[in-house]
Amino acid sequence: MARHVHRVRVSALTPKMDVEPAELRHLQVLRLRVGDALEVFDGEGEEGRAELSALSPASATLTLLGRTEAAAEYPQPVTLAIALLKGDKLSDVVRAATELGAARIQLLHTRYADVPDIGENKLTRLRRVGEEAARQSQRSVVPEVLAPIKLGMLDLDGQLGVYAHPGSRLKLAELVKWTQPVTLISGPEGGFAPEDLSVLERAGCQGATLGPRILRAETAPLAMLGALAASGV
Repeated sequence: MARHVHRVRVSALTPKMDVEPAELRHLQVLRLRVGDALEVFDGEGEEGRAELSALSPASATLTLLGRTEAAAEYPQPVTLAIALLKGDKLSDVVRAATELGAARIQLLHTRYADVPDIGENKLTRLRRVGEEAARQSQRSVVPEVLAPIKLGMLDLDGQLGVYAHPGSRLKLAELVKWTQPVTLISGPEGGFAPEDLSVLERAGCQGATLGPRILRAETAPLAMLGALAASGV
């Protein structure tokens, strides 16, 4: 049986790499030793092979052995813009969205959002969820998780904006041609309010159906990303 090689995030792939405090604790928990092999990734799409060359309670150093080809990303960056959800639903969405290839996750204030806002601690936890999901799924890109903004502040300049809309007859595959970055927009449990839909329409966004059933707020964004992932691009 092949030995599992642990993945560590670094700030950049250089001949010698110092491990940041959060990753150092990760190495200590794993009880790794000097000379052990590791995989390294920078969260921006670069990854490689490394060796743990120095380890102490306060620091660790990695030696880069070589770069490796990272798993393919989408032809254009994909942003997931999602309304605020309550409880752990956002964490579940961020985790799965990372695995499904989102390059950025923009949180949104919408008329029927489940919660009015989230604090800085919650935002930090969501970012950690994304990083851990990238590590576990062997993805070299860690998506940004951006603080909530009003729906009308969503910047779609030069992008294709597509929102989940049960009343649409258009399918996501019919809209996404990969000639420009893509932003997928998903609403809260109560759906988009009429004023939200007006904002989206004025921004040039198009609605797409996700099938004949009404999906929960935490399911719809993943259905959208899953449709892109299943296209095999």
